[in-house]
Amino acid sequence: MKRMPATNRIAGLGLACGLLWSAGTAAALAQTAAPPEVPATLNAIDFNFVGQANLGAPFQVDSGRLAETKATSAAIRSYAHLMITTHIPVVDALNVILKQKNTTPSSTLLHGAYDAMIFTLKADRGTAFDRNYVNGQVEYQKGNAALFEQEIQNGADPELKEFARQTLPKIVDHLQRAEKLAAAAGGHLASE
Repeated sequence: MKRMPATNRIAGLGLACGLLWSAGTAAALAQTAAPPEVPATLNAIDFNFVGQANLGAPFQVDSGRLAETKATSAAIRSYAHLMITTHIPVVDALNVILKQKNTTPSSTLLHGAYDAMIFTLKADRGTAFDRNYVNGQVEYQKGNAALFEQEIQNGADPELKEFARQTLPKIVDHLQRAEKLAAAAGGHLASE
């Protein structure tokens, strides 16, 4: 059996995350009533947002910790440190809102994709790690920006919408930084 290159696995996982975000958002928009597991205080869009945001921020911290130690360039290690230091307060802020609402996010389909990406990053070494981490960050931040924009535009919960408004500029900044890292590599990270 031919083994798939790590770049293809990460790109596929990034695409899977994006598709799951899109599917979750589309499903939430299509529903006139929230699914039965949605707390009475949240509509389907808010519930989808909470589940994905609650899982995504810890993923950023976990993958950032790997990159702080495994990345071959100081720029990538610096970016990874930024991911850790900015996402810990994001997790804390979201948890405060969820506690006030007495809401526990459901497990999402993204959990398996995140676990697979962390597993791949743990196995990668050298420039393969750099490439997969940076390319994964570009795809992740694009999907994350779309998720937060969706909440701002279509969410119903005022606290969650405000949380999304306050957090979105950080996500956009992270996306721009990840794109600059990929571009600075002169395509070396994007290929192989």
